[in-house]
Amino acid sequence: MNLFADIRVQVIDALDAMVKAGQLPDGLSFDNVAVEPPRDASHGDMATNAAMVLAKPAKMKPRDIADILAPVLLNDARITAADVAGPGFLNLRLAPSVWQGVVAEALKAGTDFGRSEMGQGKKVMVEYVSANPTGPLHVGHTRGAVFGDALASLLDFAGHNVTREYYINDGGGQVDVLARSVYLRYLEAHGQEVAFPEGTYPGDYLVKTGEQLKAKVGDAYVDKGEQFWLQDVREFSTEAMMDMIRDDLGMLGIKMDNFFSEKSLYGTGLIESAIKSLDDKGLIYEGVLEPPKGKKPEDWEPREQTLFKSTEHGDDVDRPVKKSDGAWTYFAPDIAYHYDKVQRGFDELIDVFGADHGGYVKRMKAAVSALSDGKVSLDIKLTQLVKLFKNGEPFKMSKRAGTFVTLRDVVEQVGSDVTRFVMLTRKNDAPLDFDFDKVLEQSKDNPVFYVQYAHARVNSVLRKAVEADVAVDDATLANADLSLLDHEAELALAGKIAEWPRLVENAARTNEPHRIAFYLYELAGEFHGLWNQGNTLPQLRFLQDDPKTSQAKIALARAAAVVIAAGLGILGVEPAEEMR
Repeated sequence: MNLFADIRVQVIDALDAMVKAGQLPDGLSFDNVAVEPPRDASHGDMATNAAMVLAKPAKMKPRDIADILAPVLLNDARITAADVAGPGFLNLRLAPSVWQGVVAEALKAGTDFGRSEMGQGKKVMVEYVSANPTGPLHVGHTRGAVFGDALASLLDFAGHNVTREYYINDGGGQVDVLARSVYLRYLEAHGQEVAFPEGTYPGDYLVKTGEQLKAKVGDAYVDKGEQFWLQDVREFSTEAMMDMIRDDLGMLGIKMDNFFSEKSLYGTGLIESAIKSLDDKGLIYEGVLEPPKGKKPEDWEPREQTLFKSTEHGDDVDRPVKKSDGAWTYFAPDIAYHYDKVQRGFDELIDVFGADHGGYVKRMKAAVSALSDGKVSLDIKLTQLVKLFKNGEPFKMSKRAGTFVTLRDVVEQVGSDVTRFVMLTRKNDAPLDFDFDKVLEQSKDNPVFYVQYAHARVNSVLRKAVEADVAVDDATLANADLSLLDHEAELALAGKIAEWPRLVENAARTNEPHRIAFYLYELAGEFHGLWNQGNTLPQLRFLQDDPKTSQAKIALARAAAVVIAAGLGILGVEPAEEMR
């Protein structure tokens, strides 16, 4: 039940009636007509821009259209007022019974309230985390992991068929560095003193891996040349790191549907097939690129390379896919991976990258556009840096990791629920400050506490109602006399609940799960505000002397809790039953 969509249908019907009556010209498009909450709640319950967007194509003044539209809308019993404002905005007020009906609908649907069919079952691939398998996940990966997982859940809730995937970067030289680092720990496990050359991974997290390698092969590799052990240790180390990464993701409640190995692209013909697909479209050629910006001509060595005409699909420059020596560039396997995604039949692709991958956005979009003939969309979401603070100071680095704060460090400090919620309290492309002290505060300034406290308060009301022998199961509450909810604060809370289905669709349409966190904070604010008014106005308290009145008021509180639970479920956060 999307009340805003329902009222929009009524607006469109009214506009159609105006066309038939000759009050509007034929052939107008109503696609840009919207019904949404007004910027100022005092102006009404909803607002439509119909007159504003139709004025130019209709060759009429916006206010003239609004003046005709307003009385037509008043024929709908749900609409009690239609006021023209400013140059032609139309503010609508709805009957209390409409908001009371939303409460009943939420209770009947439970946490499926707001679930949408907007996605129409389209297959969407969300690729996220995809960290190099060279160590534990760090705090930057944490933000991308939470964002990607919440986005996948949001899209599923909005009716998409979602696949979660992790791309294992196990085809590059960094995995050789990992193998050499593990080999040093292996020698250390045999009692040798070792030194870690610059560029290797000195973190303590590899101590256990070295011991595991010793347990597997004994002294078979001790003091042997790389040709005897590098390939085996590379595979062993990669799998050990991926086990660690899976455990890290498990701490956040994240489970991938697929893990795709970059290594599987090499020697299998997949890269060649992807490049041939582009070549068959006339998009591969041999050429020499212009010097990069900022390079002096004498510093530039022009070399003929195999290039992809990415500029024909929106990129700034064409991109090399094969070096002059015949080796593939880093871009080639990325093209092949996305070619594989397209071949698997996904309708939409979403990649979640760290902010340092911003330079890859245009080239990857160009590749997917070319590979799919423009039929598959690619949205790349960049997650900005996370700054950690504790006791007012930057959080110190992890000795275990060697050079960074790990995901495990963060979750062990504050828990999975807090970590996930706080990571979504800023838009993904904005930097985020994560203060360990503030995220554990029990105050309005801590959004995760504020939302959880609202849910816990509702549960405390339910427990007290049961003790008072008031029936508060959802079926009973949905059939309560909700006309008793007539105070402006009660109707305001019901109105905020009514925004949930619209919010879900808008957040899914823009791939912005942070909107869920923002909305939950606002919903919790409406609930707490009503609770606090009950301290001075006894008639607003949820438990009344009359059981029927209690049930109506508790129905409103329970509906709010249903939406909070649904929203937290999308974010991957467990709703609190009580606060400790």
